[in-house]
Amino acid sequence: MPDPLAQIPLSAIRVFEAAARLGGFTRAAEELGVTQAAVSWQVKALERRLGLTLFRRLTREVVLTPPGERLARAATEAMVGLRAALSDITGASEGVLSITTMPSLATQWLAPRLGAFQLAHPKIAVRLETSTHTIDLVRENTDVALRGGDGRWPGLETHHLFGHVQTPLCTEQTRQRLGGLAHPRDLLAAPRIGSEAEWALWFAAAGVAPPGPASGPRLAGDAQTFEVASALAGHGVALGSPIFFAAEIAQGRLVQPFDIAPAYGPGYWLAYPVERARVPKIAAFRDWLMTQVATDPAAARALGQEVMAAVK
Repeated sequence: MPDPLAQIPLSAIRVFEAAARLGGFTRAAEELGVTQAAVSWQVKALERRLGLTLFRRLTREVVLTPPGERLARAATEAMVGLRAALSDITGASEGVLSITTMPSLATQWLAPRLGAFQLAHPKIAVRLETSTHTIDLVRENTDVALRGGDGRWPGLETHHLFGHVQTPLCTEQTRQRLGGLAHPRDLLAAPRIGSEAEWALWFAAAGVAPPGPASGPRLAGDAQTFEVASALAGHGVALGSPIFFAAEIAQGRLVQPFDIAPAYGPGYWLAYPVERARVPKIAAFRDWLMTQVATDPAAARALGQEVMAAVK
C-alpha cells in the first residue's frame, strides 16, 4: 500500500500548519514570507489531494473543520518535533536564547544575574522579554519561560525555582514614623500598598483579624516592582517578595518588619518544551539557573519564613 505522505509535499503541510496555528491565511503568509494567494493555493491543493475540506471559508475568517482540527494537531506536533530535532543535531549551543518571564521576576531577580550567564557562555546571546501573559512555548518562538503557577503544563518540562512568598516591606523612616511596627497588628493602621486580598492573606498568616474594606490599601499596581517602588518612596508599606528585593533589604533601603512570608501560590518555575530539553543552549541555561537558585540565601531564608507562616 503506498504511503499517503508520499503524495503530499511537505511544503503544503507547512503552509497548512501555519494557517491553522495562526487562524488565518493572511497571518500565515506574513510568517512564511509569501502571498496570501500562495497560502490559499497550497491549502486548496492539499484539500484536493486529500479529498477533504480542511477549512470553512467565512466572510472574514477561516475556521477548521473537524478533519482540519485533527490534521492541525498532528501537523503542529510534527513541526515542533522537526524544529527541535534540527536545533539538536545542528548543535545550537550558539545563537540566541530567548527568555520570557514576568516583569518583577525579570527586573528584581533574573536580570542582575544574566551577566554571569553570558560571561560563562559568551557564544549565547540572550533576549529577555517580559509579559504578564502566559506565552505558548510550544508554538511561539521562545526557548524558555520563568513563570508562576503549579508547574503542571502539558508538553513542558518544569523545574521548581522558589516559592511565591510575600512579606511587608517599607523604609526604616516609614517604620519609625509608624511607631516602630512592633507587632503585626500595628499594620492595621498603616498606609498599605497592594491588593486587599493579598493583605488579608498576610494578616491571617500573622494571626491578625484582617481589616474591613473601608480601611483597605490606598494604592495597588499590577506588579510588585511598582508597589515596592512606592514603598521605597516612603508612601507606605507594600507586600513584596523577600527574594526579589533581597538586595534592597541587605543595603538597608528596605526593612522587613516581620519574619512572616506566607505562600501566595505554588511558586515560580523554569519551563521549556519537553522535546527541547537536550538543546545545548537550553540545557546550559537550566544548569546555570538551578545553581543560582541553590546558592541564593534569600530563597532559603524565605522558605523558612514560609514554613513559619504555615505553622502559625
